[in-house]
Amino acid sequence: MSDTRDDTPQQTADAPPVRVTVVLPCYNEEDHVVDEVKRICAAMDGSGYGYELLAVDDASTDDTLERLRDVQTLYPHMRVIAFGHNGGSGTVRRIGSQRARGEFVVWTDADMSYPNERIPELVAMLDADPELDQVVGARTQEMGSHKALRVPAKWMIRKIAERLTNTRIPDLNSGLRVFRRDVARPYLRLLPPGFSCVTTITLAFLSNQHPVRYVPIEYAKRAGRSKFHFVSDAYRYILQVLRMVMYFNPLKVLMPPALVLLGLGTAKFVFDQVRNPLYIPNNTVMILMTGLIIAAIALLADLIVRSRENP
Repeated sequence: MSDTRDDTPQQTADAPPVRVTVVLPCYNEEDHVVDEVKRICAAMDGSGYGYELLAVDDASTDDTLERLRDVQTLYPHMRVIAFGHNGGSGTVRRIGSQRARGEFVVWTDADMSYPNERIPELVAMLDADPELDQVVGARTQEMGSHKALRVPAKWMIRKIAERLTNTRIPDLNSGLRVFRRDVARPYLRLLPPGFSCVTTITLAFLSNQHPVRYVPIEYAKRAGRSKFHFVSDAYRYILQVLRMVMYFNPLKVLMPPALVLLGLGTAKFVFDQVRNPLYIPNNTVMILMTGLIIAAIALLADLIVRSRENP
């Protein structure tokens, strides 16, 4: 995104090297963004890790950007980045991750809902285990709006993702996570602009056999107004799950319905021959041909995936 402004503070000569980059999307968070910055910086200052906090204002319509700039001198590790127009949390996280200098990248939110004081703990888990590529804070309860609708919808989407990836996923779209920058870099271009970016990075890692650990965390009621829109965002979540699995393993999506249609078509063909030998109804032919076409597409898509370079 070309219309960004990066207010980079001067770093002291004796500052430790940056190992952790915290990407903090900020959109209309004027009442609590400073409290969130204070909490994150206090936790990281006491962790012993060299870090940077990328506070990205996503073209807020309130005074979020002004509040960030007012306190920038108090937090020398914070860099304020201002977008010229709203790009969405996925765009913020993608650009922030691409600009990250640390080997570990942390994603979180500025709405006081995640226990950001635990960020050093999650980073330490990743740092201590070279075989691990991502640590996700798995929420133990749902505190968002439209709870009666969100809980069953998110459960269904999560079960679809678990089925397609053959992996247990305690929390598919948690906004608090830390991952290795170099491992994630090839997948950043796949991130959508909206909330489903967190689902995307989870599925990208799982689909490519990158180890992911889930750590239970408490989840508080968010401060301010939610930007989540149930119908549109839930629809995008489902599409993104299917899109990501199609991107990495299309057989998982396409082959099951193809085999079901071929099985039904074969059973109907046998039934038709018993009932009326040498006669094949048009609907039987259509079922069999549809199954064959989907199976052929699945095999062709799988061939394309296996023949291309990694993303």
